[in-house]
Amino acid sequence: MASEKSGNMIRNALTMMAGTFSSRILGLLREVITAAYFGAGRSLDAFFVAYTVANLGRQLLAEGALSAAFVPVFSQVLERDGHRRAERLARQALTVILGVGALAVAAGVVFSPQLIALISPGFAGEKKLLAVAMTRQMFPFLLLISVAALAMGALNSLNCFFVPALAPALSNAVYIMTVLFCASRFGVESLVAAVLFGGAAQLAFQWWAACRKDMLLVPARPNWKDHDLRRMLTLFLPYAAGLSLNQVNPVLGRLFGSFLADGSISMLNYSNRVIQLPLGLVVIAISQAVLPELARCVRQGDEVFAGTLRDALRFALFVILPVTLGTLLVSSEAVNFLFFRGAFDAEAWRGTASTLFYAALGLPGMACSTVLMRALFARSLPRAAMTTTAASVAGTLLFSAALVLPMKMNGIALASSLAFTFSSGVGLLLLRRSMSAPLRLFSAGWLAKIAVSCALTLAAGLAWRTLWRYPVEASLLRRGLWIVGIAAACAAVYGITTLKLKCEEWGLISQAVRRKTPREK
Repeated sequence: MASEKSGNMIRNALTMMAGTFSSRILGLLREVITAAYFGAGRSLDAFFVAYTVANLGRQLLAEGALSAAFVPVFSQVLERDGHRRAERLARQALTVILGVGALAVAAGVVFSPQLIALISPGFAGEKKLLAVAMTRQMFPFLLLISVAALAMGALNSLNCFFVPALAPALSNAVYIMTVLFCASRFGVESLVAAVLFGGAAQLAFQWWAACRKDMLLVPARPNWKDHDLRRMLTLFLPYAAGLSLNQVNPVLGRLFGSFLADGSISMLNYSNRVIQLPLGLVVIAISQAVLPELARCVRQGDEVFAGTLRDALRFALFVILPVTLGTLLVSSEAVNFLFFRGAFDAEAWRGTASTLFYAALGLPGMACSTVLMRALFARSLPRAAMTTTAASVAGTLLFSAALVLPMKMNGIALASSLAFTFSSGVGLLLLRRSMSAPLRLFSAGWLAKIAVSCALTLAAGLAWRTLWRYPVEASLLRRGLWIVGIAAACAAVYGITTLKLKCEEWGLISQAVRRKTPREK
């Protein structure tokens, strides 16, 4: 049974990876275009701080507490009571989201000066005023993306993963077109319009997809006596409290970065956008697929739950570890290829490359932490989730305070990596305490196979760098081919080694590709 659940989960994760790939590529292109027009300076620092505030609300309410509270309840209602009952729950939830979202937008507009003072105390004068103005203009994005997240949760529970994964690609495409047509005339203000137009496109696309699945998402009067709605709201509040702690991490990064030289926040943001490609392709895809599957496993006993979670964690690390090695090997070359043009100068290249290197160290920790948080959500353990996120915040604060003076913005990136690794350990400990069946996540044999595969992959990458130097002065095509070449060589070595060592993940991938889930037949 656990193997069947894992096959469904991996298949859904692979589907999301396929859809997410275009989104992340367009996301990188969006940052390339932004860098070419605006470089890394004062006005762009102000925009990124304003976007951090709006994005904070998105990750907390829309993709955070909302998904954590809605998806498990909706999935169980769908399986227990059928499609129409689940649709009624979704429509009631939509009404609640619109009300809460409208209040959040109004509060955000009113208290924008205080938010900017809290997040970026190092900002002053024109830079601070610009950040406040753009924050106010961008807050409606929260309402748009909250409704889009509800549609995404419903689609995922209906075993539709490709459309939600593809929706951000449409958002990025709209952003890119807006910047191309408006940046030269309206300057940095065009970025605010680009974010809002992109959010509206993402909402419209997923709402249409939900309608195609016979899930009409229009507001309905909430029945406050509805047990499932009340359960969802009961879960939402503690999850929101816990995730609000988790969202302090990027705020702390901006806070420490605001005291550094102009452009530091922009360089941290550019490196973060590069990290979002593997993070979205692997970590987010698996975590989105694992939540509804684990929610269904809860009723089938701890052994089935533990087996599905074990496969999810192993698969996440199986994919993310070679990606981490690749990112470390080509951090400087990747930044040069993606951003080194226009207003993005050599100083910005060096700074972004170094922060990318230290941020990449945290990819395995991010993978484990995200999957373990979904497991805590699926088991309805809000206190454990809050404790895990509190550990992440405490780690970020302590590591940043210790590292920012000697390492500047590199210290902020490294602090985030260390904090994710620490919080994943805390989450694993709390999850083990809640279960009667042992987890047995990583056997000695599995760890040995992965260690050997990673060592050979690293050796292949270092050999490539030694034999063929990066052609920094060459054309964009030649530089791109160098990066593709080293990536292909490392992927080939890792793939062949793991196949020869008979890693179980290849069996899960084969099973996921061959079979169809019951609802897709």
